Amino acid sequence: MNAELFIARRIYKGDKKNDKRVSSPAIKIAIAGIALGLAVMIVAVCIIVGFKKEVRAKVVGFGSHIQITAFESNSSYEHSPIAFSDTLASILTANPDIRHFQEFITKPAIIKTDDDFMGVVLKGVSEKYDWEFFKKNLLEGTIIQANDTITANQAIISKEIADKLRLKTGDSFTCYFVQEPVRARRFHISGIYSTNFEDYDKLYVIVGNEILSSLNGWDSDMVSGIEVLVRDYDNLDRIAQDLFFDMASYKDRLGNALYTRSIKDINPMIFNWLNLLDMNVWVIIILMLVVSGFTMISGLLIIILERTNMIGMLKSMGARDFSIRKVFLYLSAFLIGQGMLWGNIIALAFCLIQDKFQLLKLDPSTYYLSAVPVDLNPLYIILLNIGTLVVSLLMMIGPSYLVAKITPAKSIRFE
Repeated sequence: MNAELFIARRIYKGDKKNDKRVSSPAIKIAIAGIALGLAVMIVAVCIIVGFKKEVRAKVVGFGSHIQITAFESNSSYEHSPIAFSDTLASILTANPDIRHFQEFITKPAIIKTDDDFMGVVLKGVSEKYDWEFFKKNLLEGTIIQANDTITANQAIISKEIADKLRLKTGDSFTCYFVQEPVRARRFHISGIYSTNFEDYDKLYVIVGNEILSSLNGWDSDMVSGIEVLVRDYDNLDRIAQDLFFDMASYKDRLGNALYTRSIKDINPMIFNWLNLLDMNVWVIIILMLVVSGFTMISGLLIIILERTNMIGMLKSMGARDFSIRKVFLYLSAFLIGQGMLWGNIIALAFCLIQDKFQLLKLDPSTYYLSAVPVDLNPLYIILLNIGTLVVSLLMMIGPSYLVAKITPAKSIRFE
């Protein structure tokens, strides 16, 4: 039988219903400190992970994980064409890390209405395009129907473009393309999307790639580039590097060397900003662990003082300091566990309510999101709980040495 654990339980629970439990205000504050600290850590991690995931999904939704284009110094939205062949498709299909790939064509244009005009980039997509992202962010209308793109000239525009040019689903608009000679095409709005990502919403109009290919005078196999979606984002850097070397040795029928870039290379500022958010999480975790630890230290010291008589009696009966210290460490574990239980309840309740009802709003023009996102990752929550328990117990070891300073003769007379 573990005598230390038995004594710690009796102190924590009390012998009878009217016995004094460990319930002084300082102890309650210590438990509340653990609960609040763990709750803040869980909420902070869930929000930061959710925020990074949502922003990353928007950037990837417009540009995919990896882009393959012609190797050129041109940084405009009008790329030199590459030839998409069955051989290239076979290389990408054989790669087990690639989930999906699709061709695209981009072309700058100016939308002109009777009252206003706006510079945009038309992105042409094929019938293989993955519409999951735009379906999720579609406000009204439908996606482009692949079989009708040539005859109907369908287009999907953003809410920001629609509001500025006073357009709605079902309307038509004219696009002017600056080339020699200048050309114009009329498009029919099949849907309106909104991602709250202003930099992209005000820029992209989605159309069928056959229209842009015809305007450029390209052959049917010529495209601006290929978008690649990977199975595991965590391995994106490795996959992009491997694909870079695979494409470097490949030449298309036009003699182009193919250039591979990950979305991190295309948008370094956004992803560097997201990486900086990790530092905020570590600062919050360290601060909360320190605050929670010190509240528990003060609570343990008070418990030891309250139980000075008991310590003296145990020593007079032959108990060693190490054994008595174990009693108070077990007791600390009970109190820490109680605080952690409440901390988990508070944090999970907040995250579930926020995820369901989105009570806390954000300014989309600043944060790219309309509400505070949360991502309940069980692994992170478990690691935070384990880390909080281990760090808190380690911080209790030092104060527990106070037991050695208490002598039986003085402690029994202690009031």
